[in-house]
Amino acid sequence: MGLPARNDSFVTEFILAGLTGRPELQQTLFYLFLIIYIITLVGNLGLIVLIGLNAHLHTPMYYFLFNLSFIDLCYSSVFTPTMLMTFVSRKGVISYAGCMTQLFFFLFFVISECYVLTSMAYDRYVAICSPLLYKVTMSPWVCAVLSSASYVMGLAGATVHTGCMLRLTFCRANTINHYLCDILPLLQLSCTSTFVNEVVVVVVVGVNITLPSLTILISYIFILTAILHIQSTQGRSKAFRTCSSHIIALCLFFGSAAFMYLKYSSPGSMDQGKVSSVFYTNVVPMLNPLIYSLRNKDVKVALRRVLVKIRRGNLF
Repeated sequence: MGLPARNDSFVTEFILAGLTGRPELQQTLFYLFLIIYIITLVGNLGLIVLIGLNAHLHTPMYYFLFNLSFIDLCYSSVFTPTMLMTFVSRKGVISYAGCMTQLFFFLFFVISECYVLTSMAYDRYVAICSPLLYKVTMSPWVCAVLSSASYVMGLAGATVHTGCMLRLTFCRANTINHYLCDILPLLQLSCTSTFVNEVVVVVVVGVNITLPSLTILISYIFILTAILHIQSTQGRSKAFRTCSSHIIALCLFFGSAAFMYLKYSSPGSMDQGKVSSVFYTNVVPMLNPLIYSLRNKDVKVALRRVLVKIRRGNLF
């Protein structure tokens, strides 16, 4: 979706400052983030294919994991190629239209991920607290509605933020203190009032972090209460294992995102924010497939089956 450049904006292109201004680190960081990106692509694409090919993984839990992997795959591809270019060229130039497009899709996928993670918490809550009603409560229709709602929230948030950004004018300053076109570093460059944008950031980001976080917290309070009431040690251990992967992913994603957006963006805190944002933009999409596959018996079994089929030459 291309967004046209505005006529009243004096800036026709932006320069991405990148992660660091130290030249001696550029090559090392290029290879580091290239490896992270390759692992992200292989891990998420592998999980998508694995879930698609194995009928016993066609359950609500893996339906949401399929969506999470799809979002991580797209979301990391929105900005990582540009980020890698800034390490190589030392001057990451991006057009005004390209910057606004990147901002839109980055926000769309990151907000959608918030709600997919929330849907996964609700799925675990139903599985552990109401196991007898699980198939009825988490029917294919309910799963489709929850995943569609996640994308709708992502679309709404991205449209509001990008629409507000398009109304701003950028005069001479065009160096974005970041490795991607994000809201807060762009606001620092505007030569017109950003009051409306700042209010929108507080409201929209607040809603999209607070609402999912509260829903997840309440779900896990009920889950932990239910687990503690399980009589057998083996049953408790299995329930904890089921939830632990999701809890790790949640803490990494929401912790780093909250630090970046809910902290006031002075130039000093922006530098801290860039480091923090590496976690939810680069590290979390890479770790999600590893967390969910390495700690999951069903995924390991499915992977072994696919590898056996590949060796026998009858994958499809």
